[in-house]
Amino acid sequence: MFINHSAARSKVRLSLVLFACLFLPSQTAPAQETWPRFRGADATGVVPNDARLPDSWDREKNVRWCTNIPGWGWGSPIAWGDRVFVSAVINDDEYKRPQAGLGHPQQLPVGPDESPTTVHHWMVYCLSLKTGDVLWKHEAHAGVPKVPRHRKSTYASETPTTDGKRLYVLFGDLGLYCYDFDGNPLWQHEIEPKETLTNYGAAASPVVLGEQVIFIYDNEEASYIAAIDGATGRMQWKKPRDEVSTWSTPFVWTHAGRTEIVTTGFKANRSYAPDGKLLWHFDGRMTAICTPSPFAVDGLLYLTSGSGGGGVRPMFAIRPGATGDITLIDDATTNDFIKWSLTKVGPYTRSPIVYRGLLYAARGHTISCFDARTGERHFRKRFPTGISFVASPWAYNGKVFCLDEHGVTHVIPVGTEFKVERTNRLDELSMATPCISLGILLIRTAANVYCISTQK
Repeated sequence: MFINHSAARSKVRLSLVLFACLFLPSQTAPAQETWPRFRGADATGVVPNDARLPDSWDREKNVRWCTNIPGWGWGSPIAWGDRVFVSAVINDDEYKRPQAGLGHPQQLPVGPDESPTTVHHWMVYCLSLKTGDVLWKHEAHAGVPKVPRHRKSTYASETPTTDGKRLYVLFGDLGLYCYDFDGNPLWQHEIEPKETLTNYGAAASPVVLGEQVIFIYDNEEASYIAAIDGATGRMQWKKPRDEVSTWSTPFVWTHAGRTEIVTTGFKANRSYAPDGKLLWHFDGRMTAICTPSPFAVDGLLYLTSGSGGGGVRPMFAIRPGATGDITLIDDATTNDFIKWSLTKVGPYTRSPIVYRGLLYAARGHTISCFDARTGERHFRKRFPTGISFVASPWAYNGKVFCLDEHGVTHVIPVGTEFKVERTNRLDELSMATPCISLGILLIRTAANVYCISTQK
């Protein structure tokens, strides 16, 4: 997902087993078998060690296949068995091609100031993970968009999700669409478009909780969180949110005590029960634009935001079991449920990653590393000028991978000392977070999906 802006809100306000056998190496840890949502099954972006996953590639090296995807989309690919799903929107005419850059008006000459007037086609594609062949495609909707979008974003910036039985594709200002794995439409839930901050549009991805599909639509008019029955498309519940525009994907947090749905927000960070009841909340003094998604590792929940303006950029580590208001009092940095908190460290658009006890957060053209249990910072390093990141990092085999907007992946060995071991170049505009399944890394660029693996 992608949103980028530097002004503060006060100024803006504005069948799986058989397929697995084909690829199973003789001696490895258990492989990542599915990638059913943004940042994977557990939303962390980390997978077990796997000899099939390389740390070196380019447009030919370790590339098993490369498939062109017509149209624009920054949603991640997702994978289940031999199925890879990806969405895109095709325009009958050219309209504001997404561009790399930090998002300032002087850097990006086009802005979200007007809606297109030409017909767009909202598309869903299914590829074979084994071969890259397009197994099916379907046009979910055709028409003229009713809202503009951010200058760097697309009308397909949400990542689809699946429960292994059905595919759920959210186009945030348009609707939620459900398909079976053969591409047959099952149902659709229309979404009434609302005004978002400076007309940036929507981008938060849906998530699955049991038989429900959960999505949030935070905007400037009437924000809400909703649950749709996955089998029928009927609304199960819908709760208003006293919130303004955000772009952070909800996180389903299951721990010893319960299952909850965690969301971030400019006004409050919140957790909901599976029936939509509010469990806990706190004013995190979040930045004007909330984009990074919550996630949990080793019993701690991590929340952050880091848009420009004010220099606050908070980050929190939360213990399970909270109820009610857990807002920090005055200048406190901890309480019974907030294990630690920091200011001026949160990433902007990309979500952090916790790997082997270390938390990595990339912002702009810098990357910081912290102790995940204490929040102590080990380093903050700057990449060369001109490098910036939208895609969230991922990790395996003792390495952290950061994909920049120009399609260059920076490979960083895990540890408290900063080092870029190598760079892997695709040299294509890249803002989508990759997908990993069955020993295969899928990187989506502006034009293609690359299948990367050491096994041919």
